[in-house]
Amino acid sequence: MSILSTERISHSFGDRWLFKDLTFGIQKGDRVALVGINGTGKSTLLKILAGKIVPFEGKVVSTKELRIGYLEQEPDFSNTFLVSDFIYNIDNEVQQLIKEYDQLIQDESSDQLRVQELVELLTIKDAWNFENNIRTILSQLGITNLDQRIESLSGGQKKRLSLAKLLIDDPDLYILDEPTNHLDIETIEWLENLLVTGQKTIIFVTHDRYFLDNICTEIKELHQGAFYTYKGKYGYFLEKKAERESSDAASLEKNKNLLRKELEWMRRQPKARGTKSKARIDAFYGLEEKTKLNQKQDTITLDVKLSRQGNKILELENVSKTFGEKSVINNFSYTFKKGDRIGIAGKNGSGKSTFLNLITGQLAPDEGKVRVGETTVYGYYKQGGLDFSNTQRVIDVVKEVAEYITTSKGETITASQLLTHFLFTPEKQFNLVEKLSGGEKKRLQLMRVLIKNPNFLILDEPTNDLDIDTLNVLENFLENYQGVLLLVSHDRFLIDKLTDQLFVFQPNKPVRIYNGNYTDYRQEQESELKVKKTETKKATLPVEKSIQKPKLSFKEQKEFEKLDSEITELESVIKNKTNEMLQTTDHTQLSTYAKEIEELNMRLEEKSNRWLELGELI
Repeated sequence: MSILSTERISHSFGDRWLFKDLTFGIQKGDRVALVGINGTGKSTLLKILAGKIVPFEGKVVSTKELRIGYLEQEPDFSNTFLVSDFIYNIDNEVQQLIKEYDQLIQDESSDQLRVQELVELLTIKDAWNFENNIRTILSQLGITNLDQRIESLSGGQKKRLSLAKLLIDDPDLYILDEPTNHLDIETIEWLENLLVTGQKTIIFVTHDRYFLDNICTEIKELHQGAFYTYKGKYGYFLEKKAERESSDAASLEKNKNLLRKELEWMRRQPKARGTKSKARIDAFYGLEEKTKLNQKQDTITLDVKLSRQGNKILELENVSKTFGEKSVINNFSYTFKKGDRIGIAGKNGSGKSTFLNLITGQLAPDEGKVRVGETTVYGYYKQGGLDFSNTQRVIDVVKEVAEYITTSKGETITASQLLTHFLFTPEKQFNLVEKLSGGEKKRLQLMRVLIKNPNFLILDEPTNDLDIDTLNVLENFLENYQGVLLLVSHDRFLIDKLTDQLFVFQPNKPVRIYNGNYTDYRQEQESELKVKKTETKKATLPVEKSIQKPKLSFKEQKEFEKLDSEITELESVIKNKTNEMLQTTDHTQLSTYAKEIEELNMRLEEKSNRWLELGELI
């Protein structure tokens, strides 16, 4: 039974229909990924499902008292001043008790009797797990100052705050619009584990293909106003979409042939003749509209000339930068070479953006030298605000940079032709920027960077708000790009595909140069963690054999001894299941295996964490 469903909903933007007659349902436990190119109405559809806007036609039906949590791209914090006021629901008694308790324990002069009363109340209401859950979520999302005014937060901090609130409230239905934006990779991996725990029901839009693949149980594609449903992961979606498009191409050719015959028939008939078949005339116009619709080619092409690059590109010699007492970059040296493809990894606030500002001259180092080659031409795509106004026309945004652009083949094309390559129709080119979707604005910003013909391309979170189709084209362009590529992204798929070296930023540690992509790096980290676990286990053995009384209870001691064999057994089962999955091509069986392995990995992580927890108590 569906907990939320739509009944023939339709919605338009201006004089253009985004979608018509959409009917579908979401059942408890579904995790649905919504995909489609920018401007097709994905965010609009999520707003309709969340009850933020009313569709022009049709309706949304939900079960009684369904609690919906909605994470929008730009959260609204009107009438809320402090972080704590937003986090703790005023109508939730337990949350208000936790809020008061947290405030009192941070004040040394607080009323200790009241603190004790709150401890007893929280114990009676069995709220300590909930309190711990709140602390974990806030910590993981980097929300530490609950007394901070919301208006002082950056856009990324506001998005994380809104996500924290949604996760704490744990609604019946999660509606998430680009949940991975402004999160670092480690936080995204934590969020993935949280969302697949329990029977959460989720519908979400994301450009992050690893996140999509790890979360979804089905994919719904919004394409030219219609819905296509795929029961499976991202790879299955790509396969079936290719089959559908091949079939559509065959149907289009058939429609064209039939349309030519019908057109001849229409032209032969006298205009005043009343015996003309009304059904045939209606069929003609329907066929004509269908053929026109299918003739639209939603493809983007990227092709720009590369500026000549000399032998000296960029040299960093013993570069250091501090802010107050915080050392962000310490004594870092590197000489960039032709063909370098480097990913920059690290948590938010670890110094990635500072590093980019140093090499582009927007910041001066405290110590060391930054030497830029004479022929080096930067193309710097920033994750911050757009460098054009909403009141400008789209075509003027491009003409500000160049009226004409030279392609890699030496051909000259106009700004309008380039915009058409980027899926900006002639009509859109003369519209104001404010009428573009968030993803279309980012696409326009990216185009402004590329038309400068850079030979040193710096992309700081280029994937935010871009649709997957645009990302695929961007990846194809970057794979063939001959200049130096420096990429900051939380998109693990993008970093794995485009880079072969990492600069790893860690708080209060030197920047690490790692040869390999992100998956290589994570596998190395996991191997090191296993070694540490083994060393911790060995370190506990003398304590277990000594006459000292352990800090564990008898029950915990038995649990600790049992966990070791359970972890080994789970690892073996996961390995066997993975091997079995690799041997099958049946999509239903693949989905079953994937779900089983996902559940086994969750159990393994829980048991490993418990083993470490008990080991520390011995």
